[in-house]
Amino acid sequence: MSIKLSQANRMISAIIKRAIEFDCRPISVVVVEPGCIIKAFQKEDGASMLRFEMALGKAYAALALSRSSKLVRIRNEEKPVFMRYLMDVSGDKIFAEGGGMQIRDKNGEVIGAVGVTGDTEDRDEELAAHGIHAVGLKTDEDCKDMGRKFRQRLTSAADGR
Repeated sequence: MSIKLSQANRMISAIIKRAIEFDCRPISVVVVEPGCIIKAFQKEDGASMLRFEMALGKAYAALALSRSSKLVRIRNEEKPVFMRYLMDVSGDKIFAEGGGMQIRDKNGEVIGAVGVTGDTEDRDEELAAHGIHAVGLKTDEDCKDMGRKFRQRLTSAADGR
C-alpha cells in the first residue's frame, strides 16, 4: 500500500499552515511513495533554490535507511566512511539532514515518506511529524513499541555497528 494523493495533499497543507503559524522561513514539502516516487510537492513563495532537491533527499534518506533523516545525519557523524559509501551507491540521493520521515499506516507499515526543508533542522523535523499526524498516520516514533520489525537503533551500538 502507498500513501494516497488526498492524504499527501492534506499533509502538505497542514505542514505549510503550521509553518506559517510558527513564522518559519518559506518551506518546501515533498511526499513520496515507497521507492521514493513523488506523490506531491509544494514550494512556498520565497523559498530558495534547490528546495525540491533538498526535500526529496531528506525523504529518500528516510526511506533508504528506515529512519528519520535526522538520525541519518547522526549516523553520518558517527560512521562517515559507511555513510559516504551509502551516499555514493545511492547516486548522492541521500541528504543527511533532519526533516525527512517515513510515513506509516495504522499497522506500522511504511506507505511513504515526507521531506520538509526551509527552516531549522529541528523545525523541519517537527513540521514533518505534524503533517503525518494531521492526516491520522504514524511516524517511526509512534511505532517503536509495535515489535522488533518496527524498532530502530538510534545511535551506534557498543559493538560499533
